[in-house]
Amino acid sequence: MPDGKDSGPTPGADPAAGGTITVKVLTGIGLADPQEWDACAGPDNPFLSHAFLLALEESGSTVGRTGWQPSHLVALDGAGRIIGAVPLYLKNHSYGEYVFDHAWAHAYERAGGQYYPKLQCAVPFTPVPGPRLLVRPGASTQGMDAVAGALIQGMEEVARRYGVSSVHVTFPEEGDWRRLGEAGWLLREGVQYHWENRGYTSFDDFLGTLNSRKRKAIRKERREVAESSVRLHSLTGADLKPEHWDAFHRFYLETADRKWGGGYLNRAFFRLLGETMADRVMLVMCEDGGEWVAGALNLIGGDALYGRNWGSDGSYRFLHFEACYYRALDFAIERGLGRVEAGAQGEHKIQRGYLPVPTYSAHWVADPGFRRAIADYLRRERPGVAAEREALMELSPYRQDDRPRRSIGPDQ
Repeated sequence: MPDGKDSGPTPGADPAAGGTITVKVLTGIGLADPQEWDACAGPDNPFLSHAFLLALEESGSTVGRTGWQPSHLVALDGAGRIIGAVPLYLKNHSYGEYVFDHAWAHAYERAGGQYYPKLQCAVPFTPVPGPRLLVRPGASTQGMDAVAGALIQGMEEVARRYGVSSVHVTFPEEGDWRRLGEAGWLLREGVQYHWENRGYTSFDDFLGTLNSRKRKAIRKERREVAESSVRLHSLTGADLKPEHWDAFHRFYLETADRKWGGGYLNRAFFRLLGETMADRVMLVMCEDGGEWVAGALNLIGGDALYGRNWGSDGSYRFLHFEACYYRALDFAIERGLGRVEAGAQGEHKIQRGYLPVPTYSAHWVADPGFRRAIADYLRRERPGVAAEREALMELSPYRQDDRPRRSIGPDQ
């Protein structure tokens, strides 16, 4: 589809407005009015903001040649105002998503199908839960439901017009996930690690809720870093300088090369992030002998701090834990933020107060036979994922009286 082409009027307009909803595809976030997009995305999740998505595109990180062709949906009212949106990409691979479907692709292609291209509703390279059906507030409940329904229908219609195998909505909030399930999409669950601020007034206040052994272990880790030659700086806003981004980008690439063979984000992205979103960045930079040696990138949300990327020039005992986890908790407690989201993977996070929480994805599959096969796979996978979350909860470092009762999932 060319830029801004209609997918057609979609039934289900806001009864209060008395008009129809039109859904369009935008092959670049720059084609959307920033204020109108952000009115739909809301102020809480920085990754859904127009500025963040634009930085990805303008830096060349999410463009056709990287396999992330923007195909965003916007829902328009009768006056042409954006009242709903979906961050959507046409993809020819499954990298940078964190909800793994490589096995599905291989199975479909072995059966003679073509899995790629596919459509991906996500924030690229960012396994952070958040809304995915972005509906502008202010309409009636029926009207907001109609916009969300139009966006779901729009994704399905675009998939048919493009002739793709599937559409995948990754890391939606539970409400969007359930809505997609009600629309007939296949539902999947996963696990991440988040820390909850229970009104702590200091880091020691948090430590007081842990069992004695874990409390001593964390104090030992922090003490070793404090007594080392490394000095840590938590930077945000005007304190962020080009030298910090230069160094952090180097750390990011060195770590990405070791783990994955290459990084998704380039230096231009970090420059744009610093120029347009500095007040929503908290960058922990580690200095040794006057040289920057490591860093941890966080973004600040309305009630959460989101830990994103870490990188280091070398090996420093316990520095990863201090920079990525403990400094994030310090910042959240100081700012009164409700939680810190540390992302996927890493059971070591549990020992430092981050507990397993459910994450979600939803999947629309065009081929009926392939859809049945995936539905069967997900049915068999689901009990194992739930059991894994509960087993992880048993590793909780909290004292018995302070321990959350269990990792609550959607069916509990």
